[in-house]
Amino acid sequence: MCTNIVYEWLKTLQLPQYAESFVDNGYDDLEVCKQIGDPDLDAIGVAVPQHRRRIHEAVRRLKEAAETAAGLYFTLEPPPAPPDTGRPPSGPGLAAPRHRPGRGGLVAYPRLKLKIMIRDKLVRDGINLSKPPYSNKET
Repeated sequence: MCTNIVYEWLKTLQLPQYAESFVDNGYDDLEVCKQIGDPDLDAIGVAVPQHRRRIHEAVRRLKEAAETAAGLYFTLEPPPAPPDTGRPPSGPGLAAPRHRPGRGGLVAYPRLKLKIMIRDKLVRDGINLSKPPYSNKET
């Protein structure tokens, strides 16, 4: 069986035996898993009451995490070419802001600053990308 996010999620719940049934029934993504109810657990074949409770609790936590998480979206693009003004660029790898922060627009950050911002956000949110469910690394 191929390892995916649902398998890792079920493994953290100590219920990996249901992974194949989850995927076979279309639950191959955590967004889809947030919709699981009792009829779904019946179809998947989760009959043990303790397992059902554990899954329901985990689904509740997934929904809560989605409600409280602030979205952070970014794209990595090369810095825009400076206009031909006859002046040298302001610095290596620096891109001037396209729009000012706080005005609802895009902002270009230097690569190092963006890396630090992402790292700090992950630390604040208690996310370790090298551990499940974010990593499928075999240990």
